Amino acid sequence: SISNRNMAAVEGIFDTDSEDELPPGWEERVTTDGRVYYANHNEKNTQWVHPSSGKRKRVLGELPYGWEQHTDDEGRIYYVDHVTRITTYTDPRLAFAVSEDKEWRQRFD
Repeated sequence: SISNRNMAAVEGIFDTDSEDELPPGWEERVTTDGRVYYANHNEKNTQWVHPSSGKRKRVLGELPYGWEQHTDDEGRIYYVDHVTRITTYTDPRLAFAVSEDKEWRQRFD
């Protein structure tokens, strides 16, 4: 099991750029198939589109070098970085999530 101290130590490491900054009370999460969704802790709901930019995102590919995925005793997925020895519930691939917007697909497909 992961200690709260370890989780608190890595809070805020995976900041996004200013365009994708989340409003207070929001959290970015990832499904097991790589779809990014947004949890609104104020309203207690979730949605697929970013609350500010309206973008849909997906994480792709393998975990970065040194990272490993595990499941805790309550069934929640967490990540271990063996290089820096940190543990987090935040998928490290979120920093590299790609847009699923129609405009992006037309331009690059």
